[in-house]
Amino acid sequence: MSDITVGYALCGSFCTFRKSIDQMKILIERGYRILPVMSQNAYTMDTRFGKAQDFIQEIEDLCGRPIIHSIVQAEPIGPKKMMDILVISPCTGNTLAKLSHAITDTSVIT
Repeated sequence: MSDITVGYALCGSFCTFRKSIDQMKILIERGYRILPVMSQNAYTMDTRFGKAQDFIQEIEDLCGRPIIHSIVQAEPIGPKKMMDILVISPCTGNTLAKLSHAITDTSVIT
């Protein structure tokens, strides 16, 4: 078991959720603890690639903990040192632009 907690965040590139969740599974198999985070859009939107609730259930079952999906829930992550590293996968262009300009208006960016 690793002592490393990976924050694993998903944004709204819905077509890549399956590949991203497969990578999350690999991290879990290798013994990493996963702190799941989803943007509000990723958490609430049903698309042709799947229903939000199905993805939520799968991720929460894999990680054994609820998904952080609001700014209020995400605020303690830094001060409480809840993760050692953050993976944003998929990372949309919108999220990348916000990161580069320090705009913290979603749970993933916060």
